[in-house]
Amino acid sequence: MRKILIGLLIVFGLTAHAQKVAVVMSGGAAKGIAHIGVLKALEENDIPIDYIVGTSMGGIVAGCYAAGMSPDQIEQTMLTDNLLRWINGQLEEGYNYYYNKNDNHPSFVKLNLSLDSTFNFNLNSSLANDISLNFAMAEKMAQPSAIAHGNFDSLFIPLRLVAAEIFTQREVILKSGALGDALRATQTVPFFYHPIRIDGRYLFDGGVYNNFPVDVAQKEFTPDVIIGSNVSSKIYDEYPKGEDDKLISKSLLYLLLDKSNPGDVPASGIYIQPNLKPFTGFDFSRAKALIDSGYAETIRMMPEIKAKIAARRTCEDVATARNKFNNKTTPMLVDNIVMGGFNNQQQRYINRFFNRGRRPLHFSDVKSGYYRLVSEDYFKNVYPSFSFNSTSKRFNFQLARRPSNNFQVDFGGVIATRDISNIFLGLNYYYFNRILTHASANFYTGSFYKSAQLKARLDFPGFGQFYIEPEATFNDWNFIGGNDIIVKKSNSTVLDRIDRKLGVSVGIPVGKRFKAAAQAHFISNNDQYIDRDVLTSTDTLDKLLLTGGRFGFHLLTNTLDRKQYATTGKSYDFGLDWFDLEEQLIPGTTSLQRGIKLEDQRRTWVRGTLIMEQYFRKGIYSSGYYVHATFSNQPLFGNYQGTIINAPGFFPIQDSRTLFLQNFRAFNFVAGGWRNVISVRKNLDFRLEGYLFKPLETIVKGNNQEAVLSEEITKIYFAGTAGFVLHSTVGPISLSVNYYDDQKNQLGVLLHIGFLLFNKTSLE
Repeated sequence: MRKILIGLLIVFGLTAHAQKVAVVMSGGAAKGIAHIGVLKALEENDIPIDYIVGTSMGGIVAGCYAAGMSPDQIEQTMLTDNLLRWINGQLEEGYNYYYNKNDNHPSFVKLNLSLDSTFNFNLNSSLANDISLNFAMAEKMAQPSAIAHGNFDSLFIPLRLVAAEIFTQREVILKSGALGDALRATQTVPFFYHPIRIDGRYLFDGGVYNNFPVDVAQKEFTPDVIIGSNVSSKIYDEYPKGEDDKLISKSLLYLLLDKSNPGDVPASGIYIQPNLKPFTGFDFSRAKALIDSGYAETIRMMPEIKAKIAARRTCEDVATARNKFNNKTTPMLVDNIVMGGFNNQQQRYINRFFNRGRRPLHFSDVKSGYYRLVSEDYFKNVYPSFSFNSTSKRFNFQLARRPSNNFQVDFGGVIATRDISNIFLGLNYYYFNRILTHASANFYTGSFYKSAQLKARLDFPGFGQFYIEPEATFNDWNFIGGNDIIVKKSNSTVLDRIDRKLGVSVGIPVGKRFKAAAQAHFISNNDQYIDRDVLTSTDTLDKLLLTGGRFGFHLLTNTLDRKQYATTGKSYDFGLDWFDLEEQLIPGTTSLQRGIKLEDQRRTWVRGTLIMEQYFRKGIYSSGYYVHATFSNQPLFGNYQGTIINAPGFFPIQDSRTLFLQNFRAFNFVAGGWRNVISVRKNLDFRLEGYLFKPLETIVKGNNQEAVLSEEITKIYFAGTAGFVLHSTVGPISLSVNYYDDQKNQLGVLLHIGFLLFNKTSLE
């Protein structure tokens, strides 16, 4: 009897020791972050994990675990600010190169098109920018993939990932190749991200056909026990009456993900479904709470888990095995930059971003070169990956050319409660061979502002990289309108400005975040105005014509998070400009100089400008400063009105450019203020801003309508605004009360939808 008992104990011990456990993780977008908590609880309770299978976000977590990352390490990755940058398509902190950033315009819809030689258009249907996500996947998975030699069975834990092949409508089980590519493929939600080509096939999110791949774990590994972790909320066998109104906003996500069925987990297994009702598939910013939910549910089910899984693997044993795997990592030295889909001249251009052929490259050189390259819109479709050469023990960095977006259409504009609304259309075409050429045409149309701008930027990779940008711009501002329908103004500004410039800019990068630009422009302006407050039907306007040249040098940077109403980042502009213009004044009926023949006057001056804006954020509160200083020896023009119109101005508030603020213009001034932003809730901010403007010399009107400089040192002018801003898909929706120390425009209430942005004048 004793021998039989000992034999049974030995058999039971061997069975328990041989028991193999597979963990299966479903897709569910941001909810998939809860899987990390599941892994964390399993490891802490010595539950062995012998195989791991995942799809979509579950595939990301499974891949990270199989690559030798501990649950704590995966958690820290998900809690960093970089996660949101990867998801939102923003460049990583420290790799935001300003050199290729275009001027801000009021577009809020961008259509990326491919225009071929037969003039056929193809629409790029992807909604999200994936440039940072792609590199992050390649970076994090390059060394584990090298250790495993591309065999997912040789990773820290054997891994299977599920993807979908749309054209044949089949699931694809990924078990070998570049691990980064596999992770990127399994979470490529159609319409959101570009598909990834693996083994000659474009692959999408595995959740399209198999969102809970329990069957894959059974077929591939035949485990004794399956732990199924499901975070997908699409578990409705019948129509969800009473909940459909709340669920309809997520209809696209439900449409694209296959149903997760709890019944797929066999009776011998364990089914875990964390309570994720408070969360949506887009709550990446709530990663910590999602992880805690997965952990809490797994701990709650731990008695059942331990009852069905007799085998144990201590945390110390797991850590030892993980360290043994990770100690096999190879230094990230890159021998070759492999470019697929580019001709020889294009390859020479791209190679300049990677130290002109110096090899081997350190990883920091590769990362810096990649982000410099993709900071240009044309290269945002380039896909990066790493491959390992087992002979040389070094890596190759591969850049694959996906279908290029060489034609881009931008739509935008603004609707406002004042007559300053406009519509914006931007057309962009790229041609890439020995150099990169970006031709653009931007158009604004509205009763207050009209503009047409043609540009052609030619980027050269030689001599440390530089560009040449010819430009022709026509602007027309009509200040006669602009009435406020909420707060009626007693007087309107009679001023129509036609502003034209033709010239060229040459720019070079200065480090990562600055660029230096030298400019030369021919200017031809026509200002029409009256010299008194009231216009009658018989009056004719003064005409002030300015023609000549402008030459300047500017050092600029901009890392602000938004085109308008920013809350983080900074923007600097240091400029020095020289003007050589000829003034021709033709007096109208409101001028005291009417009937007098005035000689043309040559006006030359030098101007230095400093504009600085920066924000400091802590929690829901963000504050920042805005400073503007101008110093010049600009001369007085033929009369006061023409002088003040062409004097530099201070424009601190969103509608400042739409108002003719005489008290906020001077040849020499210092100005600045403080901006306070409180995040009331997601995408809704309350802003309170105040500014002071101090002219060092005040331009005043003389007895005969001439301009006179006054050195009165006590004059300081105040401007302020308070209001709410909702950041929406069509741009900001802002309701504000604005105050200026200005007789005609002292108090105003403005509601606008869209970006209230305009081109600068030729003299700014």
